[in-house]
Amino acid sequence: MTTPAGSVPGTAALRETGKLFALAAAALGAMFRRPFQGRELVEQFWFIASVTILPTALVSIPFGAVIALQVGSLTQQLGAQSFTGAASVLAVIQQASPLIVALLIAGAGGSAICADIGSRTIREEIDAMVVMGVSPIQRLIAPRVLAAMLVSVFLNGLVSVVGVLGGYFFNVIMQGGTPGAYLASFSALAHLPDLYISEIKALIFGFIAGAVAAHRGLNPRGGPKGVGDAVNQSVVIAFLLLFFVNLVLTAIYLQVVPPKGS
Repeated sequence: MTTPAGSVPGTAALRETGKLFALAAAALGAMFRRPFQGRELVEQFWFIASVTILPTALVSIPFGAVIALQVGSLTQQLGAQSFTGAASVLAVIQQASPLIVALLIAGAGGSAICADIGSRTIREEIDAMVVMGVSPIQRLIAPRVLAAMLVSVFLNGLVSVVGVLGGYFFNVIMQGGTPGAYLASFSALAHLPDLYISEIKALIFGFIAGAVAAHRGLNPRGGPKGVGDAVNQSVVIAFLLLFFVNLVLTAIYLQVVPPKGS
């Protein structure tokens, strides 16, 4: 006897994954089609930036401090204190900065996007747009996803600067390091591809956070309570995807781009 497709374990998860990828591809394609909603993009960019810029700046300071203190302590034990600057700065730029931005974009900006789209869905505004021949993806989803991507790139630069300055302060002031050795080691081991991969990660992470939030907002269950559940689900799913994609991108980067001086 044939087992119904709905009873196969994992079918629902696979179906939702397919819908997520389809929505992400549709939103990406809508970014390059006219008419593009420029006003909506500006409004969403400003909104996402306003709810994430201050928490991002505040979170980046302790992140840079922890990395600087841990790396400084380790290099002192190994007798390689002159490389503290390079190790801490590269850790901030390559790993900490994109992840901080991704988590805050997904947690603050993504939850707001999901709640907005979800409330429109339960009020049947999305269905009304479809009936009138207006594409919800081009009108609502694409500007929000693109805004999340752009905010992620700009915030990544902010976090990198704040994290590096915080690491410099804690290493030089609190651990007795020398400013010259800190800067010299950084310039000796770091190169531009380290910054490029950081910005690429931030761009991709912003896209993932925006697409996941929009997908869950379009598919809430059970009225207003379902919107709240969808917001929670979007944050959790985005976090899982972001850490997995970060692992893949880091592995590819370390294989493709050789370390400076090797």
